[in-house]
Amino acid sequence: MNQMASSLGISRQSVQSIVKKDLGLNSYRLLRGQYLTEQSKKNRLEKAKKLLDALKVRRLSEVIWTDEKIFTVEPLPNRQNARQLLSKDEAKSPKRRLAYKRLFPKSVMVWAGLTSEGKVPLVFIDRNVKINSDVYQKLVLMDVLRPWVTSHFGQQPFILQQDWAPSHGSKSTKAVLDAHFPGYWGKDMWPASSPDLNPLDFSVWGYLEEKVMARSHPNVDSLKAALLKAWDDLDDDYLRRTVASVPARLTVCIKAEGSNFEYLL
Repeated sequence: MNQMASSLGISRQSVQSIVKKDLGLNSYRLLRGQYLTEQSKKNRLEKAKKLLDALKVRRLSEVIWTDEKIFTVEPLPNRQNARQLLSKDEAKSPKRRLAYKRLFPKSVMVWAGLTSEGKVPLVFIDRNVKINSDVYQKLVLMDVLRPWVTSHFGQQPFILQQDWAPSHGSKSTKAVLDAHFPGYWGKDMWPASSPDLNPLDFSVWGYLEEKVMARSHPNVDSLKAALLKAWDDLDDDYLRRTVASVPARLTVCIKAEGSNFEYLL
């Protein structure tokens, strides 16, 4: 708006009026999406069809959705709405606040898993711990996920979804998956570069960030405590609604021929 006003030599208010009333246009923030190559789109299209077919004969509640994310003790900057009221003179004074970011803020890697009917306990992996196959198999799969699966599903069938990071796809990890999580989706089912199909990526992580990273934390323990509370506060209705949106997302992914599809939602 400012650029058009300057170019036309009229006020921003006049430009806004013309754009809205005469042209019938509205202002929208840019959508964020995963960069996709043509091969990625083809791969996503093929696997989205497989996933949609699979979910037509299996219940959504049988799928355990999983993912990892790094959280830092620093708050997320809100460049859109975080403002400060100052006089013109003060605008170039030390009173002008900065939204700063440390070079290496303290952080923790969080692994999470959920279904439409329950949540797996969060797993915290400290920054100095390398997430190799042994760590993933012990701290995540065997120490946390396996006991939860036994408690939640009992003898009922289930499907494990995971991305295919190196520690998730090694030979030793596949042996653990075959032995204890036989219904997992392999590389032939779950498409790479598809955060828009995973409930944790397209909804839950954003919810946790909003709740936890609105303020800074003095240390990692404070951050972990806030994450645990926010995780516990996720209610069953939210889980059901979020997971229930997956088939619709798969459908529009197919409609978009594997490309980004946020504009179709």
